[in-house]
Amino acid sequence: MPPISVLIKPASSLCNMRCKYCFYADITDNREVKSYGIMSEETLENLIKKAFDYASGSATFAFQGGEPTLAGLDFYRKLLEFQKKYNVKKIPVQNAIQTNGYIIDEEWAKFLAENKFLVGLSLDGTRDIHDSLRIDAAGKGTFSRVEKTAKLFQKHGVEFNILCVVNNFIARSPKKVYDSLKGYGFIQFIPCLDTFDGEKKVFSLTPERYTEFLKVTFNEYYKDFCAGRPTSVRNFDNYIGMLLGRPPENCAMAGVCTCYTVVEGDGSVFPCDFYVLDEWKLGNINEDSFSDLITGEMAKKFVGVSTYRNEECQECYWYPLCRGGCRREREPIIDGTPSLNRFCECYKKFFEACYPKMEEIAIKLQRQYR
Repeated sequence: MPPISVLIKPASSLCNMRCKYCFYADITDNREVKSYGIMSEETLENLIKKAFDYASGSATFAFQGGEPTLAGLDFYRKLLEFQKKYNVKKIPVQNAIQTNGYIIDEEWAKFLAENKFLVGLSLDGTRDIHDSLRIDAAGKGTFSRVEKTAKLFQKHGVEFNILCVVNNFIARSPKKVYDSLKGYGFIQFIPCLDTFDGEKKVFSLTPERYTEFLKVTFNEYYKDFCAGRPTSVRNFDNYIGMLLGRPPENCAMAGVCTCYTVVEGDGSVFPCDFYVLDEWKLGNINEDSFSDLITGEMAKKFVGVSTYRNEECQECYWYPLCRGGCRREREPIIDGTPSLNRFCECYKKFFEACYPKMEEIAIKLQRQYR
């Protein structure tokens, strides 16, 4: 059996914040059950046992939401107990969690550091931008809370990176946003998703703005690399890695989907975080094995849709780097056929402007590795 990577939603869609652009809120509005509630200890144990029954090589368990910290620290203590109990093959285990940082305190920070969780902390650039969109249940901005969490992580030695959603407002201030985040060392810029019905909102990211954002932030990334103080930006790191012959670790950049199993609060399993929808339910971890879920007809159908390559992509000079992009950016899918990526022209312009500098970085790194 191969390595396994499982994305777990222990608190389903429950959240203590009300981010205006939340893609998971849109997903839950498009399914019969909006929230499956907090995952039970029994379901967690079944999940961990079956994951280790299936896996060889390594096992990765990532926790998202909603807000996964709402499951409570005792849930994660149980997780570690079950991992120790069922990892009879003694394979390497990686735990990760993505959090809004709202309820993180000293106890949480110590736990995450001591148990080597990799943490993704959501922070949208500057205070004014963050507080305009990432609000709590009372409608108040959350920047101060997240900033405090980042300081706690630094204090206790938590390994973390910043997750910044590139929305219309972030994209207006690329250098300002980059400068405000680069001190953390590791950044993921994630393009904001529109709703499934394609309705445009004030925060919707336009291809024109995204083009400029990519150009400006890449040039800052390039300057920092040349100055000997590199900042890790996930998508840029992946492009450089691809030029060096490495496969992208970001599934959205692979060109074809994989079925990486997303487990909801009740144990229901889906093929992708962007498609936790009734129509794509693979089964339930309380009843099915990972082998059956991953190799089942529904999983094959999901992956199969992503293998379609648009004629324009086939002829595009930049396809080896772009690879058509994430399937979610290729909606609507009509009669099983994905559309052209909504950022197609954006990526063309970005690569045309920045490829020479990408190549320069790759060549310098290649020389260092020799």
